[in-house]
Amino acid sequence: MTVARDETAVIREARELHRRGVDASCAGRHRDAVRLLRRGQSLADAVDPTDPATRAEWHVTRIRLSSTLAALEAETSGPAAGLDGLARVRLLVEDVADPLVKDELRGGVEHNRGLLLLNAGLIEDAIPLFDSALENYERRLASGEPTPALFELIVKSLWSRGTAHTRLGSIAQGRQDLTRALALATEHGLPSRAADASFALGLLELRVGDVPASLRRYEASERSYREEGLDVPVLLGLHRGQALMAAGLADEAGSQLDTVLTLLRAERGVPRYLGNVELYRAAAAYMTDDLDLARAMASSARQRMRRWGCETCVANATLIGLRVDTRLALRSGRVSRSLSRRAVDFADSLPVPRLAEQAALARMLAARLEIRRGDVGAAEAILDRVPRPGKLAPIDYRMLRRLCRAELAVARGRRGVALAEIRAGLTDLDHVRDRMGGLDLLSGTALHGRELAELAVRLVLDGGNARRLFSWLERTRAQTYRYEALTRVDNPELAERIAEVRSLTQSIHQAEHDGHSTAALRARRTERLREANRLGWHTGRWGRPRPVAGLTDVVARLGDRALVSFAASEDDLVAVVVVGSDVRLARLGSAERAAESARMLNADLNALAPDHLPEPLLRVMSVSARKQADRLDAQLFAPLAELIGERELVVVPTGALYAVPWGVLPTLRGRPTVVAPSATAWLAADRAEGGPAGRTVLVRGPGLPAAVGEIDKLGAHYATAALMSGRQASVATVLEALAGAGIAHLAAHGVHEPENALFSRLELSDGPLYAHEMAGLAHPPRQVVLAACELALNRIRPGDEPLGFASALLASGSQMVVAPLSRVGDQACAAAMDDYHRSLAAGARPAVALADAIAVDPLRRPFVCLGSG
Repeated sequence: MTVARDETAVIREARELHRRGVDASCAGRHRDAVRLLRRGQSLADAVDPTDPATRAEWHVTRIRLSSTLAALEAETSGPAAGLDGLARVRLLVEDVADPLVKDELRGGVEHNRGLLLLNAGLIEDAIPLFDSALENYERRLASGEPTPALFELIVKSLWSRGTAHTRLGSIAQGRQDLTRALALATEHGLPSRAADASFALGLLELRVGDVPASLRRYEASERSYREEGLDVPVLLGLHRGQALMAAGLADEAGSQLDTVLTLLRAERGVPRYLGNVELYRAAAAYMTDDLDLARAMASSARQRMRRWGCETCVANATLIGLRVDTRLALRSGRVSRSLSRRAVDFADSLPVPRLAEQAALARMLAARLEIRRGDVGAAEAILDRVPRPGKLAPIDYRMLRRLCRAELAVARGRRGVALAEIRAGLTDLDHVRDRMGGLDLLSGTALHGRELAELAVRLVLDGGNARRLFSWLERTRAQTYRYEALTRVDNPELAERIAEVRSLTQSIHQAEHDGHSTAALRARRTERLREANRLGWHTGRWGRPRPVAGLTDVVARLGDRALVSFAASEDDLVAVVVVGSDVRLARLGSAERAAESARMLNADLNALAPDHLPEPLLRVMSVSARKQADRLDAQLFAPLAELIGERELVVVPTGALYAVPWGVLPTLRGRPTVVAPSATAWLAADRAEGGPAGRTVLVRGPGLPAAVGEIDKLGAHYATAALMSGRQASVATVLEALAGAGIAHLAAHGVHEPENALFSRLELSDGPLYAHEMAGLAHPPRQVVLAACELALNRIRPGDEPLGFASALLASGSQMVVAPLSRVGDQACAAAMDDYHRSLAAGARPAVALADAIAVDPLRRPFVCLGSG
């Protein structure tokens, strides 16, 4: 009996090690999982029970350990070895006497076989195995007493099958499986598996292009893991980083990936995982121009992936290193032939067709270097080896090829050819944006048009033709803001086909990366795309682009107003001034000098913001702020005085000038002025039909000083107004109230997200209200006042597209936004808003009401009127 008890204890410990190994695997701790499972296997192998009941339990434990270990060791030994191991386990299962236990064990083996095939790219072969696993589990469930452990197995197979369906483009089936997995896990008290299912649903949302929904799922999943005291899977952090990069949030993605790297290094994670994270971290650093970090991360990823044997990853890491060196060389003007040669040699070393895209990108970098060196013939010869992009070529490939061809044309003195290439490149960019759904991925794609736009402006500016420059400025600037408010597809079948096309596109790229066959995926994508086009996707109903504004339309709408559109090329700052039918070009000196004055003015205004500054400090800071305002005024508007006279203004800034609160400048004090990201955006907002007046909604968020949050006082200016504060000011109730509102005054703390306007947010009683949620309103508020934070403050992204909560509202259909461009004192903000709403309620136009309110105390009321007014 003593021996039997010892054997039972050993088996119990082996079973516990199996459970811990499975948990470690789910958390992404591969090494720990394998170590625990091998320990369990060693314990089980050390005994050979003779008691029938004990021996049956021992046999089942060995099967479970061997099955899980075979699946995990395939990570290092390859899928063939894993499948061989599982084949041996299947034979062991046949020796199990209890039919119910046999069903459960068969299900586990089939599940693990499915996982191996899924990871090997054999998605269609994997799904029947998950079907078989679920059939075995369901048979076990129907014939015996259900247990949490059995439901956990069902949830895991539903999760895996849902993932497989998603990769195969069967989005509805994938969502159905994952949603059922989440529901079962929640119902049967399996919080960690519920978090897993939520995580998988986040992956699905990302694949179909709904980045906000994806991030919400990831946040919910992480919260669930933490609430249960569980480790957050490192892969969750990696995928969240990928989602943030897809949204254009490179800085935030970098921080997320840094956290993941710290965890993986501490746990001595799988080299492949570390290499993947380092590769994404290098890409994020490159996007934010942190070139030293990009090079270091790419180098480390390249070394790890070389040891791992991922040829595609090694090529991608090498390519990032080449991009860094090319950017530095082009920026400095010191371009060596050796760098160009290195890029060409690298391209020639890559296997084609599998890595043809990477080879082409490297050749395009080499071509740009040769153009800068002045060897046009060498550049042309290199470009001749770059193929035209295929249907699935990423936008980065298309934009770089257009840029190379445009720069080559410039080098050959063919300015018209260069401009034609740029025009075609921007059209490609439009097409991607149209097809991806309005505002869906605009910030990310904006990066690729930057250098094309800069080259176009430089070429046209050299010609000195003001009308032509105006047209090109609009063509390059109006990318985001010429889109109508995004609406949902009203055809469920079309929406499903679009989601399938997007997911299959991702699967094809992943299969190419992993070296798997893409033929079946491509055929399936072609069929889904054909169906989507048959249902109307080719009509571009998502994100319908408005025509870029023409001068004739702008002049007709301006009336007695003047439009001043600033532009910069290298260090030359200019303004295109439209007054009546007259269009003039004014050269305004150094762009960097104006940018520095704008930055210093903004810093001075921030310093002046507190309500109770000591008098000596107040005098000093006021003098400094006036000095910077005078300096900017002298550079920007003194040369335009005769052209603009006393007219009301529409200002289209550039670069750092987006951060200028224009009412602070002496020439513009008390002058109604609206700011727009482009003439196209202004024209669209100014033409928008007013419709019914709509209600006034006044919202106070949590944690505000009494003065700023005094919405009761503002409400007195209106006959009827909805006042929302405390718990009533929740995300859902505020969104409901804002739909169709005429005026929405939002006094709430906020976070400006410079990387992507759609992720800027206001803090309400139950959490953040994101700009993308307001963008989803069918009828956004006509006028929005952001009173408590500088959410209009812009850090300009490539392509001259200013970002912030305010600009997201404009792009989503609001006609105007009033917001501060620097910090505002509590009392100054309250006084300015009281003056503004009093005038507005009395019938003044918004731009006039705001100009009057600012003029009372310009240095402490740095508000602007964005859009129209």
